[in-house]
Amino acid sequence: MDWDQDGDVLAVIAAKSRFIYLWDASVNRTYHIDSGMRDRMSFILWSKTSPLLAVGTVKGNLLIYNQQTLRKISVFGIHRKKITCGCWSPQNLLALGGDDNTLSISTHEGDTVRQTTLGGRPSEIHFSLMKMDEMSTKEDTIVSVSVDKKILMLFSVNDPDNRIELTFQRHYGNIVSYHWYGDGYILLGFSHGYFVVISTHINKIGEELYQARNHKNSLNSVTISPTLNKAASCGDNSIKLHELSELKDMSNVVHFDEETSLDQLSWTHDGQLLAVSTQKGTLHVFLTKLPVLVDSFGTRVAYLTSLLEVTVSNQVEGETPVAIEVDVEPTFIAVGPYHVAVGMNNRAWFYALVDHEPGFNKLKDFEYLGTIARMCLNSVYAAALFEGKVQLHMIEGKCQEEKNQMKLFPDDERKGRILCHALTADFLYYGTDSGHVECVFLENWKTASSYCHSAGVRSVFPDLNGTWLVFTDDQNSGFLFSPVNSKDWFFELPGFSPTVTGVLWDNWHGNKGVFVAYDNDKVYTYALHKSTIYGPQVVLVGSTALLYSQKPLLLHNGELTCQTGDGKTGKLALSTHSFLKTGTSTDLPLGISTQLSQALMLKRFHEAWDLCKSAGSDTDWAELGKACLIHMEVDLAIRVYCISGNVGMVLSLQGIQGTEERNLLAGHLAMFLCDYNLAETLYLSSSCPAAALEMRRDLLHWDNALMLAERLAEDQIPFISKEYAIHLDFIGDYVNALTHYEKGITHNNTEHDKVCQAGVARMSIRMGDIRRGVAQVIQHPSRILKKECGAILENMKQFSEAAQLYEKGQYYDEAASAYICCKNWAKLGELLPHVSSPKIHLQYAKAKEADGKYKNAAQAYESAKDWNNMIRVLLDHLNNPEEAVRVVRETQSIDGAKMVARFFLRLNDFAAAISFLVLSQCKDEAFDVAQQHGQVEVYADIIGSEATQEDYQSIAVYFEGEKKHLQAGKFFQKCGQYSRALKHFLKCPNTEDDLAVEMAIEMVGQAKDGSLTNQLTDYLIGESDGMPKDAKYLFRLYMALQQYREASQTAIIIATEERCAGNYRYAHDLLLSTYRELQAQKINIPAEMATDLMILHSYLLGKIYVKRGDHLKGARMLVRVSNNISKFPAHVVPILTSTVIECHRAGLKNSAFNFGVMLMRPEYRNEIDTKCRKKIEAMVRHPDTSELEEETAPCPLCGFQLPENELMCSSCKNKLPYCVATGRHMVKEDWSVCPHCEFPALHSQFILLLETETVCPMCSKRLSVKQIKKISD
Repeated sequence: MDWDQDGDVLAVIAAKSRFIYLWDASVNRTYHIDSGMRDRMSFILWSKTSPLLAVGTVKGNLLIYNQQTLRKISVFGIHRKKITCGCWSPQNLLALGGDDNTLSISTHEGDTVRQTTLGGRPSEIHFSLMKMDEMSTKEDTIVSVSVDKKILMLFSVNDPDNRIELTFQRHYGNIVSYHWYGDGYILLGFSHGYFVVISTHINKIGEELYQARNHKNSLNSVTISPTLNKAASCGDNSIKLHELSELKDMSNVVHFDEETSLDQLSWTHDGQLLAVSTQKGTLHVFLTKLPVLVDSFGTRVAYLTSLLEVTVSNQVEGETPVAIEVDVEPTFIAVGPYHVAVGMNNRAWFYALVDHEPGFNKLKDFEYLGTIARMCLNSVYAAALFEGKVQLHMIEGKCQEEKNQMKLFPDDERKGRILCHALTADFLYYGTDSGHVECVFLENWKTASSYCHSAGVRSVFPDLNGTWLVFTDDQNSGFLFSPVNSKDWFFELPGFSPTVTGVLWDNWHGNKGVFVAYDNDKVYTYALHKSTIYGPQVVLVGSTALLYSQKPLLLHNGELTCQTGDGKTGKLALSTHSFLKTGTSTDLPLGISTQLSQALMLKRFHEAWDLCKSAGSDTDWAELGKACLIHMEVDLAIRVYCISGNVGMVLSLQGIQGTEERNLLAGHLAMFLCDYNLAETLYLSSSCPAAALEMRRDLLHWDNALMLAERLAEDQIPFISKEYAIHLDFIGDYVNALTHYEKGITHNNTEHDKVCQAGVARMSIRMGDIRRGVAQVIQHPSRILKKECGAILENMKQFSEAAQLYEKGQYYDEAASAYICCKNWAKLGELLPHVSSPKIHLQYAKAKEADGKYKNAAQAYESAKDWNNMIRVLLDHLNNPEEAVRVVRETQSIDGAKMVARFFLRLNDFAAAISFLVLSQCKDEAFDVAQQHGQVEVYADIIGSEATQEDYQSIAVYFEGEKKHLQAGKFFQKCGQYSRALKHFLKCPNTEDDLAVEMAIEMVGQAKDGSLTNQLTDYLIGESDGMPKDAKYLFRLYMALQQYREASQTAIIIATEERCAGNYRYAHDLLLSTYRELQAQKINIPAEMATDLMILHSYLLGKIYVKRGDHLKGARMLVRVSNNISKFPAHVVPILTSTVIECHRAGLKNSAFNFGVMLMRPEYRNEIDTKCRKKIEAMVRHPDTSELEEETAPCPLCGFQLPENELMCSSCKNKLPYCVATGRHMVKEDWSVCPHCEFPALHSQFILLLETETVCPMCSKRLSVKQIKKISD
């Protein structure tokens, strides 16, 4: 048996009958047809595209019956044995297989197209399409057949000899069944429970894409539902369902506890029912796809969850779902705020939603006058659409009241048949086939507004309040309009898909104006922008892919609630609302710019602000700011531009903040966005149209400004004309500029008219009317105008008139230049005292020189600062070398110096000539002249530090030849040839010996050459000539070489020699300088040097205090010196004598006696001054041993009290620093230092000393009391 293509007629053949029985299910009637076949029928099959029935017999004969024409075609001998299987193609080709192991392909007329022999018995045949070439887009008709249930054979109808045989692994078992699906894929079921998918793509043919053992023992059947995109297999005691898009996903498993031998499996064409039979004769039918019946009102959704169950849920409000058991399988569902209605045909059942269990009450059932196509509910009314009419009635109420509150629409038959309708809380909308969209106010049941469209209205979708309506027409276009003002607020939806099946408005309170349109594949998001500077707009935000078999139910804040084919609901986040997803920036599916763009199109400014703050670039902030301006969000725009640092925009927006009139505000914002035409239109429609004129003037759009001024402010035309004329003048349109300058003269605004008159004068000159222009310029008080017009005339080669204007304007340089161009030298001479331009003076000078007036020419050259020509005239024509030399020396002119040098060469003044040749940088020539005339020393003095190494070498070689060793050594040193320089320094005669040795020491110090150092050292100690030189030279050498330790030893030796010779100050200063140098190099001071410096300094201090009459301080220092008298052999007696006298005066009688006894020694006695001898002798003969006790002071290191002049602490055993002013040891509380030599001094004593002295007693540098600062630490 087999069903026809429509599922209405079942064809049956019986084993022992020659008749074919046809049962028409629609009328429940059976027909029988005489096959005319003598042999038994074994096979029957309906075509899937035509009313053709094929019947095969056990002897291989074929009958084709056309049910429409009742024609029978008999074909004999198409097979030799029993026909067992077959298949019709979409083109009505018939493939048959038989027990004779052949496969035949025939047309619907019975003509055999192909016949091929198989290697086994065929069992299942299918037609399909397959690409035989990877590069080709053409597909061939392919026949596939299972041979012996082991091999799957594929071949083209057009080329049956080119077969493809696919074999499979043995452990799979036999092929039970197979099906083609998708783009050339085959699903196979094997007897051992294996479930396999292979590809027939030519480069992957036979490749297994998926393999699984679905059933443990056996698999009996597989089937596919293209509608559901699912596959099913049955075996053992279970059915397993797979998603074809992802075969690994097993969507359902059905187990049969009581059935162990499932047999065949089949799906209905629409995929709604899946039937499975068992070998015991049982048939099981499963519901695999529910009819998608759904409705929503606000955030409440009602949908079919089984054939007799409707679920009502409100997930947004968090309400508990209510499941309503209904009496019949409904064909429509309607839901309102408080009610649910279901129904079929012309009947509807109403249920009230309540708070108590079970959550609903059945109210009533209602019969209508026709089959209901759609129903809508609100809180009070139900509206049912049937047979082109809408019946509106109350949901709850008494019978009589219901009859009174019931009405049929349309009330005017001329409006056509109603095709769609919708209910809101206050309005009923319906659309008709004639294009009318009617809005009925439910309070009085009268039409509130009406709109007539050009095509029939197919569906209407109002928002929750009923203020905006989306509708689609018969031309598959979508529109949005407001019933309040359909003339101005009517938009065609951009990018509207012709396959759209529904529209949902976003129910979130912050998403007013957002809605989606959806078809079977995509959801399109739209946003209504009510308040923009461009007026109301509708924009397509984007689209989101819709999963297979999903039906959108509800939209809330970018989240779409959908119903799936199994009756469940799921959530789908719209890709246009990706900015609402939480997480880090790396989690977000789209870039920040895309999310920002979506947020702005949806007017979600708060979210856009957060996006920019989190990761926004300067471009993103600018985009947000621009959107705020477009949507007239001034306050937010100010905040945005503050963040992005656009100060100008912030100030501009603050200036318009608080503007209440919409058009005026929109005009300002359009101007900020540089849409000036729109800004002008908005300004003119506002209460301040003058703003349009002001804007055009600011933008220099003068033509527009003049047109606006004629309409709005005629008194502004002269001022705009002036500004326009200035602009035209600038771009070179002088004709129109002159016209507008003349229009701009007001005769009552002086300053304004001056500008216009100046413009008229300028344009007159440019247009060639020079006489008029010059006259007006001369009369005009502006100097600048005279300069401008003079320049214009110069460019026009009208030099005389230009000079006249320049002179009138006191631009003497320009006037003089113009007079030169017209050769008016007399006028030029008159102006010359006022001219500052060197160029003009130069031209005048050349003219005077040509006339032979050289003095005037020289003066003009000087004014022009052309020194070379001035010097030339002074030397060649005026014979005034003194002035020429002065000019050269003042200006350092190289060419002038050359001229002066040649002049002096002619006079044989070689020294002067050499000097000026060097000044002119002719050094080679100067050196040649110096050599020729014996003036090299002069040349060397003149060249100074500006010479090069080659210059110095040339001079040194010359002096070497002249045997002038000092000069040769000096210049060899300058050119870096230190060896030759030292050689000449050491050859200098005795008269130059000191200077030569000093220069040699300086050079060796610079050279840092060991051989040179050794050579000079040998010379100084007398190794080379047997004559040792003064030790001071050796000291200086060590200092120059920075050999400070050797220098210190040498310094001690020299200082000792000088001290023994009585040169105490020199010895002191030598030790001091060495001491400080060692300190600077952070080298320890030798104790001998420090001691010698201290004793010498004590001697100098003693002299100072003796001179000042401070006998005690002087006596203390002299006592210290006398205790070391052996270090002063040159003045032993005078020092001891002074010590005895000062000690006696200071009351140190015992010290005076002791040193007097020393003086009485025979070797000193006769050297005592006769004036003092008797006193000292008397002092010794009559001794007084009393002694003034010395005061004590704390040690600066350990604080131990010791005598003031004691420099060695007996407690801590340290040598103590001494005061340079008194020689006493330092005290921590009275510390200061000399700012020059940094030696310490007692602050109080140093100040006291500087009251009479002006220098430091140690370094002899000048000091004042103000320079001495007490140091606390």
